[in-house]
Amino acid sequence: MQQPFPFPLRLQVVERRFPFRRPATTSRGVYHERRVWYIVVTARDGRPGFVGIGECAPLYDLSADYTPDYPERLSDICRTMETTGQVDDDVLRRLPSMRFGLETALLSAEASLRGHHTRLIDSAFACGEAGIAINGLVWMGSREEMAQRMEEKLAAGYRCVKLKIGGIAFDDEVALLDSLRRRFPRRQVELRVDANGAFAPDEALERLRTLARFDLHSIEQPIRAGQWAEMARLCRESPVPIALDEELIGVHVLEDKVALLDTIQPAYLVLKPSLHGGLAGTAEWMRLAAERDIPYWVTSALETNVGLNALAQWTAVEPQRIWQEHAPQGGHRRALPEVHGLGTGQLLVDNFRDTRLHIHGDRLWNADDSQCRFVAQYADFCRLWHDTAVTAFTVKTSGSTGEPKVMQVEKRYAEASARATCAFLGLPRGAEALVAMPLEHIAAQMQVVRTQVWPLKAVVVAPTAHPYARLDHAPWFAALTPHQVWATLQVPHEARLLARTACLLIGGGSISDALAERLSSLPVQVWSSYGMTETLSHIALQRVNGPQPDAAYRPLPGVRLTTDSRGCLVIDAPHIGVSALPTHDVVTLHPDGSFTVIGRTDNVVCSGGLKFAIEPLEQRLQQDASTCVLTAVPDAQYGQALTLVYAAIPPEVRAYAHASADITLGSADAALAWRAYCAARLARYEVPKHFVAVMAIPLTSTGKPARAAIAQLAGACMEVGDDE
Repeated sequence: MQQPFPFPLRLQVVERRFPFRRPATTSRGVYHERRVWYIVVTARDGRPGFVGIGECAPLYDLSADYTPDYPERLSDICRTMETTGQVDDDVLRRLPSMRFGLETALLSAEASLRGHHTRLIDSAFACGEAGIAINGLVWMGSREEMAQRMEEKLAAGYRCVKLKIGGIAFDDEVALLDSLRRRFPRRQVELRVDANGAFAPDEALERLRTLARFDLHSIEQPIRAGQWAEMARLCRESPVPIALDEELIGVHVLEDKVALLDTIQPAYLVLKPSLHGGLAGTAEWMRLAAERDIPYWVTSALETNVGLNALAQWTAVEPQRIWQEHAPQGGHRRALPEVHGLGTGQLLVDNFRDTRLHIHGDRLWNADDSQCRFVAQYADFCRLWHDTAVTAFTVKTSGSTGEPKVMQVEKRYAEASARATCAFLGLPRGAEALVAMPLEHIAAQMQVVRTQVWPLKAVVVAPTAHPYARLDHAPWFAALTPHQVWATLQVPHEARLLARTACLLIGGGSISDALAERLSSLPVQVWSSYGMTETLSHIALQRVNGPQPDAAYRPLPGVRLTTDSRGCLVIDAPHIGVSALPTHDVVTLHPDGSFTVIGRTDNVVCSGGLKFAIEPLEQRLQQDASTCVLTAVPDAQYGQALTLVYAAIPPEVRAYAHASADITLGSADAALAWRAYCAARLARYEVPKHFVAVMAIPLTSTGKPARAAIAQLAGACMEVGDDE
């Protein structure tokens, strides 16, 4: 194995011990704690952000490479890699847990150059878009303990449960399996059992015949490893399919692997890279098994989340790829089992926390609950979209000026709108498109529709101010709110990915002058959209950067615009079901058909005989809607008083503080700083009368200012005197 970097590395070995939440019993004994060694990779030149971590997790009574001097031998391997840049593959073949730790540490270091050291292999799993089906594990114990643990797994939603057997009386285990199968037939729950070599060869076949009554998927390692002839006989005669596990340990050479498989001819292989040759050695087992039409699945060897994270990301990609490439084409070809055994991280106390590993239902996810729920929402919407019996779907309005409303959207109009947008932007078919806004609202729903009808490859990320934080590479196309874009630009890694997104569509609010300035230098297409729920997202787009940015919004083909007596825009777009739709947006229509938005009639403050349109003023002031917004409060002298509500003091505002550089939210200095900042950017008569500090500015779920809630909050703060 060679180190893949053009600069010298430093490899440090760190030992950790993790107690089990409760004793883990197998037929070989009881584990009370997990002892592991981490390989931490850094650069000798100290380059920032470069780090890798891999896990060496041998089992002292099972691993082929475990000896009392294990840490010293591991340190020697790491020093060899440091000094020579490589370690002999023939040496590593016989050191499976060390090989796994070194392989994954280098993968982790490579990943750190792409953004984060825990995202090793690009896949839907790594991005949090899909989970890996896993079995629930029931450890050995008394009959009552095992029954209780089984109930816990079933209640958690597992469809496949693996039971460790061989640690209590066989009759008690049979009784437990009998009670389970009476309640849960195979169509409801798949049962796997693992004997860990507990049966004697002369009793094994009889016990397997007894176990066959319970319609088991398979049994792992019924007799001890190393008895090839006896195991081959059992595989031929057993009514329960046999999977090999411990049998593979210590078999390092290709010719020996071939001989083992051809002699025993098992039904399945159960593969653990920490025990079976690291990633490279396990891939070799997979290739040989696939060529012989022997399916396999992957399980952990009680690694902590460092090893489990690497193992899960590898499992999400490699087993299926190898099966597709090497399994027999045509003729007899068995299905590769979907369910893997990767749920053991929850067994340990104080597990490694710098990963996103999370069990949701019966799947392991590289995501938290919010991402799991959002992926499920996305899948539900896609199913509804393709359901030919359903002609419309439900959408909520944003609720920026009041309570959200619910309306029905006909699919034919949504499809027409999606195709018009994709064609206007010139999106290449099959390109990646980021879906990262709440799916109750039209902006996200239309982004999903675009992925389905164009089609595009969806990159699904739960709504957050920082959607790029979950990504390692930039999607081709993204639809985001101004709030999301502003927050993304504040984080260097996220900003770099945004700058590599070929086409960025911003909607759901106006783009402030500060944000427009930041966007002007991005080397990608950036478009601002105009529209509303009733127009199925947008009916006009404006290029906001590039050598020739647009001066106004350009309507999409098929859209006709006029104004009413108030000067407000009226929209006709029959291809999306819109006819003479009046808006509250005061606009200027230009001869070429484009238009400029002046402000909203329902967002105008009348103060002392003057009228102020809120949005244009905000554009000149705010960096982000979560920083400051304008509203009005009742005022005896002016009727309405223009009021600035703020929840942060950004550096450009802090610079206007006269008394102290250490001003805090709500202090007199903060209000003075905001007043001076406004005076520098607005006309004298436009400067707000009041400045109100709040802990958080109310926003809608799409990131727009919740105007009604903001006005109510500002009024309440004024009543208790919480202003400047």
